[in-house]
Amino acid sequence: MHRPNRPAAVLFDVDGVLVASPHERAWQEALAELMATEWRASPAPDWNPSRFTTAVYQQYVAGRDRLGGARAVLEHFHVPDAARRARAYADRKQRRVEALLDAGDFEPFPDGVRLVLALKARGVPLGVASSSKNANRFMDGIPVDPFARAGGEPPPPLVRGETLREVFDANVCGRDVAHGKPAPDLFLLVADALGMPPGSCVVVEDAPSGVQAAKAGGMAAIGVARLHDEALLEAAHADLVVTSLDQVAVEPLARGRLARVDAAPPAAAVRP
Repeated sequence: MHRPNRPAAVLFDVDGVLVASPHERAWQEALAELMATEWRASPAPDWNPSRFTTAVYQQYVAGRDRLGGARAVLEHFHVPDAARRARAYADRKQRRVEALLDAGDFEPFPDGVRLVLALKARGVPLGVASSSKNANRFMDGIPVDPFARAGGEPPPPLVRGETLREVFDANVCGRDVAHGKPAPDLFLLVADALGMPPGSCVVVEDAPSGVQAAKAGGMAAIGVARLHDEALLEAAHADLVVTSLDQVAVEPLARGRLARVDAAPPAAAVRP
């Protein structure tokens, strides 16, 4: 797939792209706990724990800032006084995700780390931009040396024992911006930190709101459909949609083109 602009940098989201985090579980469990305790007397006829599916998480939470995601979920389930209660829900979710994080209940997506390291080895400027204030803690827990040694290509210029967080040239994860995704503010911020114009950047995202943010900022977008949501990413106007980042052709991307490899290699599990 050809692009009229020559990308000079690649920008990554974290949750759902590089890390299989417990965010979805934390959102689900936090709301179930609130509805069974403090909010038990509040009539919410559309609420049932079984209705908080992955599709609901992907549509209303993924890619959004914490408070915006909380309000969107409460409004979706018609929980009364959603605007006021969003803060309590967001705080409860944060405590839950921190407990899961402390327990090490997350793991990297090997295909995501492989793509980062392959681009790093080719000298491509890399940025990371997540609305999650937990993103850096996740990346700090992922050493890249096992992935570099298993890559089967010249290793990138990494210090032994380096973590995924340290690989990136610019990092704006968790930074407060005027408007969260689908607004482009966060991606524009990391592009500026890299010294790159938006038209010279490609964003790698898993959420439709993130793809929309990239496009709103004048950037190309690769959508990775980890939840069988290719149609949603295509509707958000991703320039390339894949089900694994091993399907992204690295050499063309490093030269400024988006292309799909004919057949992705087997995704050997690499665990830190």
